[in-house]
Amino acid sequence: MKISIRAAVEADAGAIARVHVESWQTTYAGIMPEAYLAGIDEGLRAKLWSEWLNSEALVFVAEMDGQVVGFAHGGANREGIGECDAELYSIYLLKEAQKRGLGAGLLRAMAIALVERNFRSLAVWVLEQNRSRSFYEKTGARLVTSKVIDLGGTKLMEVAYAWAELKALAEQQH
Repeated sequence: MKISIRAAVEADAGAIARVHVESWQTTYAGIMPEAYLAGIDEGLRAKLWSEWLNSEALVFVAEMDGQVVGFAHGGANREGIGECDAELYSIYLLKEAQKRGLGAGLLRAMAIALVERNFRSLAVWVLEQNRSRSFYEKTGARLVTSKVIDLGGTKLMEVAYAWAELKALAEQQH
């Protein structure tokens, strides 16, 4: 099996949208309202990803045997999270691609690219009930704050993790 991490291109928008929708539906089953998850429109997501791929944000994809199975999206911090100047907007892998080092590879690629753009620290928002939260802790992130959000009419707790030293994250070997 050939595994790779690379910068995303506009032609990846549809594949990223598929991973985004499928991973939300598996990751958030039993956490978010079923109707909300069922109603996520892959076509609309593809249009959004096409726009995001043409923005200042960074997007990396993980591939297994040439198929996009995960992605990471990040850039400048969109809201104050501690002292962090960069934010990991999202990182998702299809269920079958998890536990293979791809998440760590995506995170490291993002960290390297952010360091190259002179960012110093990184934050990420995660649903408190997300079973994959330990991934951030294993890579050295620390819990810094929390807030309540409304998704599909349901109030959910979101927590923020931060890596104070982005350079150290970029240099991690997995």
